[in-house]
Amino acid sequence: MEGIYLIIVMIITGGAIAFIGDKLGTKIGKKRLSIFGLRPRHTSMVITVITGALITGLSIGSMAIISENVRTALFGMEELNATMAATEEKLGVVTQALLQAQVEYERANADLETSKKEIDSLKTEQTELIEESERLKSGNERLESENSDLAASNSDLEASNSELAERNDTLAASNSELSAQNENLSSTNAELETANRKLGEFNVTLTADNEKLSKDNAILEEHARNLREGLIAIREGDIILKAGEILSSGTIQGNRSDDEIRADIERLAEIATRNIAERFGGDFDGSVWIYEPEVQDTIKKIAASNQEMILRISAAGNLVRGEPIRASLSIYPNNPVYAKDELVFAGNYEIKNEMDAEPIVREFLSEVNRAAVAKGILTDPITHAVGVMEGSQLYELIDELSDARGKVKLTAYARDVTKSIGPLRLNIKVTARN
Repeated sequence: MEGIYLIIVMIITGGAIAFIGDKLGTKIGKKRLSIFGLRPRHTSMVITVITGALITGLSIGSMAIISENVRTALFGMEELNATMAATEEKLGVVTQALLQAQVEYERANADLETSKKEIDSLKTEQTELIEESERLKSGNERLESENSDLAASNSDLEASNSELAERNDTLAASNSELSAQNENLSSTNAELETANRKLGEFNVTLTADNEKLSKDNAILEEHARNLREGLIAIREGDIILKAGEILSSGTIQGNRSDDEIRADIERLAEIATRNIAERFGGDFDGSVWIYEPEVQDTIKKIAASNQEMILRISAAGNLVRGEPIRASLSIYPNNPVYAKDELVFAGNYEIKNEMDAEPIVREFLSEVNRAAVAKGILTDPITHAVGVMEGSQLYELIDELSDARGKVKLTAYARDVTKSIGPLRLNIKVTARN
């Protein structure tokens, strides 16, 4: 409505000023007045321009006086723009807050739905608990009824216990009399037991003496039989195997089943049988016999070990041709003893002539043998040797020493990695000493 008033005021003001300007221009034109020395026509144009400017100025001034909005549009535009910018910024913040509130509202709705579901679940559980409570209540009522019955039964039992207590008193009196009689009988029994024990001890002594005499007789008979058989064998036969002579040897891994270890022992026994057959040819027809308890004991020991074990099958005694081959078992841990090229023994010797070479070699090899045995190499029970040396290597060593004179050093090294089972193969180095 205010805009209509402004338009009307501007029309009236503009019309009035135009009318006044026209009248003033007409009078000036008729009188041919001149301003500032201008021609009348130019003066009329200046008047017209001034009149238009007055129209515009008065129109704007009138609107500014009448309307605060016009004043604001003319003189407060920058402030208005700043206010609008601040308002827009606040509007953005409010809009963001509104969006955040919308998200929170949706989240709250989701939580509300979850809560409703939980409430429904709790209601269901409450219903179940109420039903369970009813069942428990019914059970408690039954228990109370049963307790009443038990109370009545307890009353009856108490009455029966009273009667039994009276009977127990009567029996206690009778027991006292019987106890006195039992004491008398116990004394008599003790005397009889003492006599019986002495008689039993005497019988045990006689039995032990008889058993000892029987065992001694059996042992003497066995010795006599063995002596007779030995004398016959010595007179009529020849010894083909010496006691302790190794028939076969090998390694068996410990910590395995009894069946696997027994199979390995049987394999070595077959090798021993083949070795004897190859040694004696047609004179041997049979197999090596090993005492079964000894086999079982050996299996237990190997199974209890966590390492590789050496098993030796050797002759149990001097065996005469034609007798069955009785063997015994012995086991040893197969430990690493020498690494490859490890020093075994070194010795210093003096050679005066070639005749000294062979005795020095024998002495040196004997020292090597002792050193290897001390380190853990198993020896042969018959020869007591631990190593294997080719004939050519021995002859070359003797020849080399035969040509040498003065002080020499003999050094023996392990040719290969060697374990307790052996054999120890050697590399021997000869160096001259000043």
